[in-house]
Amino acid sequence: MNLFTAVFLAALAGSLLLQLWLANRQRSHVRANRGAVPNEFAERIALDEHHKAADYTVTRTGLGMIELLYGSLLLIAWTLGGGLEWLDTLWRSIGLGSITTGVGFMLSAMIIMSLLDLPFSLYNTFVIEERFGFNRSSLGVFLSDLVKQGILLIAIGAPMIALALWIMNSSGGLWWLYVWLVWMSFSLIMFWAYPAIIAPLFNKFTPLENESLKTRIQSLLDKCGFRSQGIYVMDGSRRSGHGNAYFTGFGRNKRIVFFDTLLESLDPQEVEAVLAHELGHFKLRHIQKRLLTTAALSLAGLAVLGWLEGQPWFYNGLGVSQPSSYMALMLFMMITPAFTFFLQPLMARLSRKHEFEADAYAVQQSSGSDLVQALVKMYKENASTLTPDPLYSAFHDSHPPAPLRISQISGNMKQLSSGGYA
Repeated sequence: MNLFTAVFLAALAGSLLLQLWLANRQRSHVRANRGAVPNEFAERIALDEHHKAADYTVTRTGLGMIELLYGSLLLIAWTLGGGLEWLDTLWRSIGLGSITTGVGFMLSAMIIMSLLDLPFSLYNTFVIEERFGFNRSSLGVFLSDLVKQGILLIAIGAPMIALALWIMNSSGGLWWLYVWLVWMSFSLIMFWAYPAIIAPLFNKFTPLENESLKTRIQSLLDKCGFRSQGIYVMDGSRRSGHGNAYFTGFGRNKRIVFFDTLLESLDPQEVEAVLAHELGHFKLRHIQKRLLTTAALSLAGLAVLGWLEGQPWFYNGLGVSQPSSYMALMLFMMITPAFTFFLQPLMARLSRKHEFEADAYAVQQSSGSDLVQALVKMYKENASTLTPDPLYSAFHDSHPPAPLRISQISGNMKQLSSGGYA
């Protein structure tokens, strides 16, 4: 057995066992706390709503455990089982150029992988989400989304893969640096273009028509010094009963987006508090910080790939006999999660730190009590568990657990009332 084969299998097994152990902790912890609503939420959330959130969490976590096992077996089948080797041989037999072969190989592999994951998406949408009253999507809408995603993958992915492979084949030992520059430029363009070009392919965005709410929001925007292209309502209810709000884009193409389901459940002052939180991310430059973090990690990853591409043991250890730039890229994309999962708590901690900071900003700019009330309603509407396992949460949750978050907001309110903020 190739030494790297052993390293890969050890990393995959370690990552899988850790994730299964964490998921089992989550299920056990949520079940153990199902019988009573946490004291800080007892007057706001009914016991049957707490039961629903617990059951929803346990069910989704259970499906995730099966997906983990299935995905790990597929990864072994693609690599050591010869799946990628077979697909590569098939594309090479057509006799196309190296870049065209690479593009075809990578796109076909991605499409096959998506199709192999399709049963889980169908089950989650039309069984679990349906059972808990969240699914509002039809099979037609689901399949239409799937087709659109496939078209976008080909339309956007094909030229980007071709460009990356051309750089890899023609730019010498520093190709990874040039690919990184192209990738970051592309990411910024997509971040700018997504609100106006990509998102409308899947959802309808209409300007906010509620004049009193619009006036309230505009007053908050002026107070925070935020300029956007507009305030939009997205027809999230077409697919799901879950609600959310976000702002997207940058520069002059920034948009504030509310799910219609969120506006139906929140009062105007609560909407304002939620928006103040989102504006906190903007004012505190969290978006830029996350982009810089992503840029640094992607640069490090591509540098590692630049070294691995020239190592025969990298290919042989993963069941591939013929090295190529596109195979190196595909293998690296597939196996990296097995090695990087152990770093996930660091990224989750950074994200939760930003959420705490945005909450503190919202308390200063709007009403902390309205923010708490809005969050409680969102926990209720989305059936978010109030009692996650702390260790599972440390790995998986980008937002702080509900009790900790509410407690922190209460502390921010006390600090504000005592003159603690400038």
